[in-house]
Amino acid sequence: MIITRTPFRITLGGGGTDLPSFYEQHGGFVFTMAINKYMFICLNRRSVADKKIVIRYSQVETVDTLAEIKHPLAREALKLHNLDQNLELTSIADMPGKAGLGSSGSYLVGLLTAIHAYKNDIVSMHAIAEEACHIEMNLLKEPVGKQDQYIAALGGFQVLEIERDGRVKTRPVAVDAVTANELVAKCRIYYTGLQRSASSILKLQDANARKTPTAGRNAVVENLLEIKELGMRIEKAFMDRDLDLFAQLTDQHWLVKRKLSANVSISSVDDLYEEVKKRFGVLGGKIIGAGGGGFLLLYSTNPSRELDEYMSSQGMPRMSYFPSAQGSRVVSDLSSFDDFGG
Repeated sequence: MIITRTPFRITLGGGGTDLPSFYEQHGGFVFTMAINKYMFICLNRRSVADKKIVIRYSQVETVDTLAEIKHPLAREALKLHNLDQNLELTSIADMPGKAGLGSSGSYLVGLLTAIHAYKNDIVSMHAIAEEACHIEMNLLKEPVGKQDQYIAALGGFQVLEIERDGRVKTRPVAVDAVTANELVAKCRIYYTGLQRSASSILKLQDANARKTPTAGRNAVVENLLEIKELGMRIEKAFMDRDLDLFAQLTDQHWLVKRKLSANVSISSVDDLYEEVKKRFGVLGGKIIGAGGGGFLLLYSTNPSRELDEYMSSQGMPRMSYFPSAQGSRVVSDLSSFDDFGG
């Protein structure tokens, strides 16, 4: 039995510039951090007498062949590595899916980490991240970018610079403990209770960016260019330990991102955001991820219990979190006890 632990993430700046429709023309830039909320994957070898494959997530699948698996990420990862019998795969997550924290990327990177451990392969985390990108972007044709897979694999605070040919250069950002603690204290996260499909939101953004040049396409590209530039300024604010500036830039970032698609923002959340800016000294914030629901990030210079209580009264409880220095890793490998592997 192999168990892997893979972090979820919070995008700090540049989100959306990691889609091919943008980076193939302009290059992408994303500043992101892993958090201590995790996806756990358990990969176990079943009895030799039982050839079936069992996949457990929010559903339970028991199948005879890989082609029968309905879970697309599990199916394509197992097919890619020709693991087609005697397997039991279980996933457990700290956070709900479809909430903007990169759950699909964490699932796939965690599964691939487990598969390579199963096969006794020694591969870099960059290679696992790129393999996850290949599955989602090339095999499944999902309208996703590359940030979720890389931050899930690497952990910490990372800058991803994506070349026009799709190559990803990663650069860890050294954020000291004082700044990390200040971030967690002032930058609070609340669950809206609204789940959404990132694919549907990103698909529209991607389609608009790929259209023959029109006023609409130019507006999307111009917005993404501004988001890219704001992402760079947000990273510099971290390097300068100026989190109040980070918050102000995040506010600008969100206002620009809302222009990408009508599906990014929700009027009730937008109204709430303006209210807390007036009442509780919130300098900046945004919906984490592609938008449309999930988690709402709010930064206040003087965070108070009153803000938490107000958000709770709106049906949005606070989520505790802290940056996670580690990316995907094997936390338990019992193969030496049960002839697992080879």
